[in-house]
Amino acid sequence: MTGAEIEITADLVRDLLQEQHPDLAGLAIREVAGGWGNQMWRLGAELAVRMQRMDPTPEPQLKERRWLPVLAPRLPLPVPTPVRFGEPSLRFPKHWTVMTWVPGVPLDSSSISRGDHAADTLAGFLKALHVEAPADAPISEDRGDHPKKCTDGFDRFFDAVVPDELADDVRAVWEDAVAAPEWEGPPLWVHGDLHPANVVVSDGRLAGVIDFGSMFAGDPAWDLAAAWVILPAGAASRFFDVYAQADEGTIRRARGLAALKSLFVMVMGQNGERGLPGGKATWGPAGRAALDRVLRG
Repeated sequence: MTGAEIEITADLVRDLLQEQHPDLAGLAIREVAGGWGNQMWRLGAELAVRMQRMDPTPEPQLKERRWLPVLAPRLPLPVPTPVRFGEPSLRFPKHWTVMTWVPGVPLDSSSISRGDHAADTLAGFLKALHVEAPADAPISEDRGDHPKKCTDGFDRFFDAVVPDELADDVRAVWEDAVAAPEWEGPPLWVHGDLHPANVVVSDGRLAGVIDFGSMFAGDPAWDLAAAWVILPAGAASRFFDVYAQADEGTIRRARGLAALKSLFVMVMGQNGERGLPGGKATWGPAGRAALDRVLRG
């Protein structure tokens, strides 16, 4: 039986804790909705257990273990920090990690009610994150490239979900990003996967950032796309004013990548409606709203 075939239950989580971290085994355990590559279980009031599920390798968790303790102390929003490591065993042949719990509700199940506050908060977070990464920082194999190297993925998503009446406008945004200059600065720390399921909201405010499994050193435009993918309508301009570190070419790349990410979210919504693996049925409207924000500029 492979790790992907093992049913992850509260009893299994408790057994693993009892085997490897028995002092935590008495805490309450309950499943957290969502998650694909990893499944999350709430552990007591302040912790969570991150179980490798569909991720084909342990690399995302190993990256979080290595680098989040370095990054977290200087970030102005709560992020999950590893506190205990769970190693593969006969009971569960994959990695798992006990991490701090970030309070709040994921944005794909909530909303931001204060756009200016969210723009300021996200800009401050990314300014703190986007510093030069060390030479041994991870490099992404599927993220971080210039938009011109991502045209196959864009075309696939474009053909799947873009309505005819938006086709020309969406294509124009993408072509502008493809024509933008490449990132010429040093590789910066990048979260790499900022979308509505990876930020949490509390009382209508942006309250935390989660899931750093895709983090890499590279072009910050991949994170700056969040100005359209995450923030409410009309907040992108304020975000870039506060961030104050993005030149015109970076903003053009970021807007094109926001279009790409919006289409991906729409595809995930479509897959969810069809019952396909990894689909998120609630993501369709979120992706379309993000695409509308991209087109408004």
